[in-house]
Amino acid sequence: MPDATTIIPVILSGGSGTRLWPMSTPETPKQLLPLTAERTMLQLTAARTASDGFAAPIVVANTRHADPIDAQLEAIGHPASTLILEPVARNTAPAIALAALAADSDAALLVMPSDHVIADTPAFHAAIAAALPMVEQGWLVTFGIDPHAPETGYGWIHVGESVGPRVHKVAKFVEKPPRDRAEAMLAAGDHVWNGGIFLFRADAFLGALAVHAPDMLHAAQQAMLKASREGNRVYPDAETFAASPSESIDYAVMEKAERVAVVPVSMGWSDVGSWDALHEISHCDATGNVCKGDVVAVETENSLIHADGVRVALVGVSDLIVVANGRDVLVMPRGRSQEVKKLIEAMKASEPKN
Repeated sequence: MPDATTIIPVILSGGSGTRLWPMSTPETPKQLLPLTAERTMLQLTAARTASDGFAAPIVVANTRHADPIDAQLEAIGHPASTLILEPVARNTAPAIALAALAADSDAALLVMPSDHVIADTPAFHAAIAAALPMVEQGWLVTFGIDPHAPETGYGWIHVGESVGPRVHKVAKFVEKPPRDRAEAMLAAGDHVWNGGIFLFRADAFLGALAVHAPDMLHAAQQAMLKASREGNRVYPDAETFAASPSESIDYAVMEKAERVAVVPVSMGWSDVGSWDALHEISHCDATGNVCKGDVVAVETENSLIHADGVRVALVGVSDLIVVANGRDVLVMPRGRSQEVKKLIEAMKASEPKN
């Protein structure tokens, strides 16, 4: 990493991770779980920047997760310099605004979701190094994931003209596309997946908010001015922060700002957004199974089985997702794990009304 600019990682840990139910719950979302390794997703994210050129991270999270976040980061020797605890969820743009206000105005902020996989950290660091010269000139940079499938579950980015080594102007952000458009973009070779990872100076981001989302900036500023503090924890004022519009950084800033660039990179990235995605990136045994916990699988193949607190036994089946956590058990065919949200909605609808 270049020595000239110290980068502050900003780890966004406010998500509830319902797509990985029943392991991931509002009380223990997926970023706090060891889904892909011995360490949790949050610990793996923080560890990617536990090296020269990076400062201690700023973490933006839900108040209920403060204790486990501090404990997990302390356990790997990479504690947060600042833990900003949102009083209410307002999507990624306001969360990043809080972090930018907590940092020095000329600091470079590396914004990362807390629950993604990056298998090739050196490739990630090389992409960051390529982006830094443009960041120092005030550009807002995102990292585009080299696509390997016509994925309809991600946003895409149309890669425009070159503005520096490995860095291109963003021609257009594309919302989650239908299958035929995704196939066309993949074939064209000039589109990348939008991985939701960003690098920019704090003042550049706040300046873009002032132009494109002034109400959001004002709400974040007031929330931080009136915030209470306890150790490394910052509690933004609830009433003023709740007044902020709830918008993603893409919609609020990146799709509207002038100097927005993308660095395409292949770094073994996954958002682990479903049980199918976890099966895809995990090491399978000789029969194509991924098993974790107390699992007995006989004449079973190409399945993902997670067991926590109960033994799970299967015989004579294939291509299943079976996840048991406490009193909850999920069973569904592989390929349909995005439909977990249907189950969450159905369970909410069946809850007794007070």
